[in-house]
Amino acid sequence: MPEHPTVGVEEEFLLIGADNEPAPANRSVADKARARGVELQLELTTCQVETTTGVFATSGELRDELLRLRRIAADAAGACDVRLLAIGLPPYLSQEFPVTDTPRYRQIGDRYGMLAREQGVCGCHVHVEVPDRQSAVEVSNRLLPWLPLLLALTANSAVYRNAETGYASWRSILWGRWPAAGPPPFFDSVDHYDDTVRMLIDTDTVLDDGMIYWDVRPSARYPTIEVRVADVPSTVAETVLLATLVRAAVMTALDEMRCGEPALRVPADVLRAAYWKAAHDGLDGQAMDLAGDRRLVPTRRLLIDFVDRIAPALHSLGEHKRVISELARLSEEGNGAMRQLRAWRMRGDPADVVAAAEQATLA
Repeated sequence: MPEHPTVGVEEEFLLIGADNEPAPANRSVADKARARGVELQLELTTCQVETTTGVFATSGELRDELLRLRRIAADAAGACDVRLLAIGLPPYLSQEFPVTDTPRYRQIGDRYGMLAREQGVCGCHVHVEVPDRQSAVEVSNRLLPWLPLLLALTANSAVYRNAETGYASWRSILWGRWPAAGPPPFFDSVDHYDDTVRMLIDTDTVLDDGMIYWDVRPSARYPTIEVRVADVPSTVAETVLLATLVRAAVMTALDEMRCGEPALRVPADVLRAAYWKAAHDGLDGQAMDLAGDRRLVPTRRLLIDFVDRIAPALHSLGEHKRVISELARLSEEGNGAMRQLRAWRMRGDPADVVAAAEQATLA
């Protein structure tokens, strides 16, 4: 491994038509992007596409790549008379979303019914390099207490189906209905992890290991730990902030493992409560201090505590000052969910939410 673990990001986007409804145009948009040299991934529903960055050693390189991919995907969408939005859920009403016509997605649609057709959810996945699968499983355990905080930070789905949901991240509430989504169990070993995945497959609970949607997991394809808890952030700057925090948290976890520090075990019911609170309140509310006495504290205050905990890693990456500056900017300007609510509360018109999201996507 290089001096610091490398990082890569996957971002999912919503396609919106002129009527502000989700547009079933992912194949056409992917074809246009391919002609521009970018391969977009088709997601479960036809109104979604996904970008995948390369592997990078610096946040600057990652930022440039994210912006490049968003611009090319947005241009491809425009060529198909639709728009690309970095948003967790569609603000406008859709009864259901057509499932993308591939053999695997058709099988998921047949097996999971309305659960598959009521999606249109867009998240962000951060991959950080780890030495091996055993390390990935141990890092997963150590990241569990911080996942709700990362969810609150990136919440970007406050308006859905012509209504204010009452949650900063309604995406995470909907996504948690899948059988292997949300926070994973605390795993004692790689064998424990593999046995759990095998049980889910053998009992027909999931089709394959590609449906292990836990919010943190050893990647099935890469030598990485994959953190999947976030709504897709509304801006590139927020995605870079998320990736930097996750990278530093992974480095901190690896250091703690080398020093023999025990991992904090959070009971599943407590973690579930912290998740709900994070999805409900978001960045401008309160959060459960899982690494402390489990009392409620302002989310912004807990973010500062988190940065203090991972500060040695951030300094090693040369990112500490930028992270502090970016968190201060977010505290002043708000994240995606806060932008959505400001737009929605002007007139109660989802078109304003769409317009604000479109502007932020390429900001």
